[in-house]
Amino acid sequence: MSPTGSGAARPRVVICGAGFGGLWAARRLVREPVDVLLLDRNNYHTFFPLLYQVAAAELGPGDIAYPVRSILRKAPNVRFRMAEVCDLDLPGRSVITRTDRIPYDHLVLALGSVPNFFGVEGAAEHAFPLREMNHSLPLRSQILTCFERASHDPDAHRRRRRLTFVIVGGGPTGVEYAGALAELVFGPLRIDYPDLCAQDARVILLEATDRLLGGMSEPLGAYAVKRLRSMGVEVRTGSTVTRIAPDRIELGDGESIPTDTVAWTAGVQGDPRLAGWGLPLGSGGRVEVTPSLHLRDHPEVWAAGDLAGPKENGALLPQVAPVAMQQGEAIARNVLKCLRGEEPDPFRYRDPGMLAVIGRNSAVADLAGRRFTGFPAWVLWLLIHIAKLIGFRNRALVLVNWAWNYLRYERAVRLILPPGPVAATVEEMRDVPGASGRSPANAVSAG
Repeated sequence: MSPTGSGAARPRVVICGAGFGGLWAARRLVREPVDVLLLDRNNYHTFFPLLYQVAAAELGPGDIAYPVRSILRKAPNVRFRMAEVCDLDLPGRSVITRTDRIPYDHLVLALGSVPNFFGVEGAAEHAFPLREMNHSLPLRSQILTCFERASHDPDAHRRRRRLTFVIVGGGPTGVEYAGALAELVFGPLRIDYPDLCAQDARVILLEATDRLLGGMSEPLGAYAVKRLRSMGVEVRTGSTVTRIAPDRIELGDGESIPTDTVAWTAGVQGDPRLAGWGLPLGSGGRVEVTPSLHLRDHPEVWAAGDLAGPKENGALLPQVAPVAMQQGEAIARNVLKCLRGEEPDPFRYRDPGMLAVIGRNSAVADLAGRRFTGFPAWVLWLLIHIAKLIGFRNRALVLVNWAWNYLRYERAVRLILPPGPVAATVEEMRDVPGASGRSPANAVSAG
């Protein structure tokens, strides 16, 4: 039976993933003559552009997440199911989850991406990625736990190692997180732990290329370097990572930096599981699609967001939220055109520009061919991100937290939540002669 209760058999559109691509496709199909089933392993939509602020104790997870069922409450033809996609039966037009097999007439794949560690030894085991909600909380707990352990550690070398935080990747996420982390480490945490020597704490940002923010103009990247260094961040461009161990990171020039915390923001790729699902994959594990965003051999299967690999002017589109939103809406329109017997339209990305905030009162923006830096760019960043957040409650919470942080130089969510205490226990064991245990990165991530 259709979700409307009419009993009429209508085309079924199954959307896998409630991120920007999948959710925007579902919203575009509301009240259209199709039945939509949206699948996701989580029951909430995450506003990923602010995920780093959860990891930096600026916001709580509830500030940037919103229940999918609440978003779709007034959508009579759209239903949500909390389920994880395990496989696809393309010839049989079915999605296979852990509990059932779901048939479809049209399938939209918007499963997002996973961290790309580029084959760096030890990165998957010991680095903290920053790609999903369940990445941000362990990273936050790890940073706060390191301060707790260092506050009563008599060993100077171990104390400095615990208070050295390395971020790998100088794109927008890496730059934004470096700025937010520097404000946390050299601001509220410096006050909270007066017994620690300020010189022991370090925030290091590593970028393999010769500049930051490679997707923006060079002057904006140079501004980001200057601004971060003024905040106490050690910015190193042209620095490749060769190995990550539980207690250090090794660079291509032979240098080894003692650290317990490596945050990985260097890149993403398509989910490796896709290779076994019969999907054609291209560069970065992204699904090869036609200009209209469907599979060439299966025109009823579409791909959007980080997962999709369409090219414009010979280059892959960036894996950012505006691309996913526009692709989700374009796919929804094309599904309706196909159901009417019409040819789908090719997708054309309308680039709204890029922004990156660099701490308090400062940001860089590249919008409509114009560049902004400093306070004006910061105001633009605030307005755009508040406008994009889903739900009045989330907008209000974020504004309140930002205002509190701005006026009081505080971070209201400096909480070590489980599995943070587990990581601390494991680290204490590791430092005891003869004891064994996994690294804190493994212990936290496994929670």
